[in-house]
Parts: sequence; C-alpha cells; structure tokens
Amino acid sequence: MEAETYRVQLRQRLLALSKEQLIGMLEDAAKNWLAHDGLWFLNVEKRFGMETAIEVDAAAWEQFTVIEARRIMKRHGIEPGGGLDALEKALGLRLYAFLNVQECIRVDERTLIFRMNECRVQAARKRKGLPDFPCKPVGLVEYSNFARAIDPRIRTRCLACPPDPHPDEYWCAWEFTLEE
Repeated sequence: MEAETYRVQLRQRLLALSKEQLIGMLEDAAKNWLAHDGLWFLNVEKRFGMETAIEVDAAAWEQFTVIEARRIMKRHGIEPGGGLDALEKALGLRLYAFLNVQECIRVDERTLIFRMNECRVQAARKRKGLPDFPCKPVGLVEYSNFARAIDPRIRTRCLACPPDPHPDEYWCAWEFTLEE
C-alpha cells in the first residue's frame, strides 16, 4: 500500500472515533512516551551509572524539548516571539500536561512561575519507597530550551527541583522572565 493512501485511511479511521476515544488515545500516548523515557533512562543508569544517564538524558532533552515546542506552536498557531502568554499556552499543551498536575502563576507582565504540583515520575518513586529522582540537571536544559524555542527573550531560573528541597505542594518550580 502506498504511504499516502495509508495515511489517508488512518486519518479516516481516527475521524470516525469519538472525542472521548481520541482523548484516551492521547493520554495513552503520553503515558507510553513517559514509560519509554523512564525505561530507557533506567537501562542507561543500570549500565553506565546515574551520572552518565543524567548527562545522556539532558543531551536528548536538549533536542526533544525544542522539537516539542515547535510542533506545539505549529499545531496551535502560536507565533514565535509570543512572550510569556505563548509560553503559558504551550506549557499547557505539552505531553506532561496530560499526565501531571501543573499550574502557571503570573507574577507580573514579565514573570511567569510554572509549578509541577503532581509529578507522575516522582509519585511512582514515592510509592516504591525510593528517594526523589534528581531531575534538576535535566530540567534546567528542558525548561530553558523549551522557553527559548517559544521566545528567545525568555530566561529560565529554577526555584526548586529535586534533589534540592521542595515544599510539599509541588515537586518543582520554574521562573520564566521576559527580557527586553
């Protein structure tokens, strides 16, 4: 079967599904993506150690987060250079948004705080009696590059992220500042 014919038939099958089925598929895809990411990380950690796994993970996120930002922008008509409004909208459309409980707090017209209140990865570790996953080094790369892909004027600062202490109401918090 020709690739284009296949894509048209697949699109028709998807259009025949209900909104609930499509939302369920999106949620499953997000869970599958995160499961793969976690399994990949655990296997790299097992073979090469935590430090190397985090280095390799950060290198992958450096590229993935920009790809994700650009696809979100294209799909949802978010113009490049759209400032904190564009960033807030894009953060709410990431795969993470379908898995975790997160919030954005506007401090002023130049400052946005993003908090991950419930994190699927950290909650799973907590259930298993494991310590917090030390995701800060990867988060610094991920959130900085995501924000810059939306608008190069946005600067990112970590307010809290494991292994650093964090309050009970959130796992990590990031401050985004729009520079002129």
